[in-house]
Amino acid sequence: MRTLDPESIQAFVLVADLKSFTRAAEALGSTQSAISLKLKRLEEKLGRRLIERTPRLVRLSPEGAAFLPAARDFVGAHERAFATFSAERRRLVIGISVHVVGPELPMLLRRMSEYEPELVIELRVSPSNEVLKAFDDAELDAAVILRHDNARRDGEVLLQERFGWFASVDWPARTGEPLRIASQSGPCGLRASAAQALDAAGIPWTEVFVGGGVATVGAAVSAGLAVAALARRCAPAGAVDVGQRLSLPPLPPSDLVLLSRVSEQRSRATLRSFCSALRATAK
Repeated sequence: MRTLDPESIQAFVLVADLKSFTRAAEALGSTQSAISLKLKRLEEKLGRRLIERTPRLVRLSPEGAAFLPAARDFVGAHERAFATFSAERRRLVIGISVHVVGPELPMLLRRMSEYEPELVIELRVSPSNEVLKAFDDAELDAAVILRHDNARRDGEVLLQERFGWFASVDWPARTGEPLRIASQSGPCGLRASAAQALDAAGIPWTEVFVGGGVATVGAAVSAGLAVAALARRCAPAGAVDVGQRLSLPPLPPSDLVLLSRVSEQRSRATLRSFCSALRATAK
């Protein structure tokens, strides 16, 4: 009977999802060379080329795209088999900055579910300062926040988040009027940073929309109501960065930081997979 190596299949699915051998290696706690070797052996076993790799691009071959659904099923079945006799369902509570949650969230959740299908995942989405307080109060197992200043230097930097001034393609700039802004409600580090940048540049502005999350602010942008300072990953589809066209000041980048008190090995691996997928979304 022909057999396939589960670790090689898992490596293939990760490379397909993350489009990066580096990120796949991070997710598995391995190395690029080890991932490459697993993929090579899998391709030899199947007699098919699954991944097309160039210096700038990693993508599936037609054979790889055809194999991916079956590979996902294989990984899921393998993980469910191991979980059959688990003593209890475990819960992982993660707090995430509202500015981090973008359109790639379904992919991130799928990665965590595929890695450990029996894990109960609880996500709490709030402004970074609220997430940080909840973590310090031991309400969270892990937190992913934006670090807007140097007041706190602990944690692992996952990536550098970059921001822009986004508006709809047909948004009309009104000469002689204050810049119309959409922003988050309540205390918000990005809102404060954007206001400070506009004030320092001497650009008059006014809030015309205050939303309860990035999705609502993005909706205001898409509707043509205003300009919003948003992380590039989280800008709504079809929105454009109008910063240069309107001579708006550049927004300083912020570190995206992971804080964790997770000690159980399996949950640490799941969290590592989540963070690798998050890194892969950087633009």
